[in-house]
Amino acid sequence: MYQCHFATGLSPAEALQSATSKPAECFGLKDRGIIKTGKRADLLLINGDPTRDIKAIRNVEGVWIG
Repeated sequence: MYQCHFATGLSPAEALQSATSKPAECFGLKDRGIIKTGKRADLLLINGDPTRDIKAIRNVEGVWIG
């Protein structure tokens, strides 16, 4: 499997936002992009802290859809 390693200049938290809240905001999707009562969400339970180490997103323990 090919793995690409490069520096983007983003913190782990910024990388997560670039895949969640930022696109929702950009496309005007007001019902998603953040975890909050009344918002739509698909959630991943991660074993680790992806805001400190982005590689933790590889450790998915559970998935909730909708």
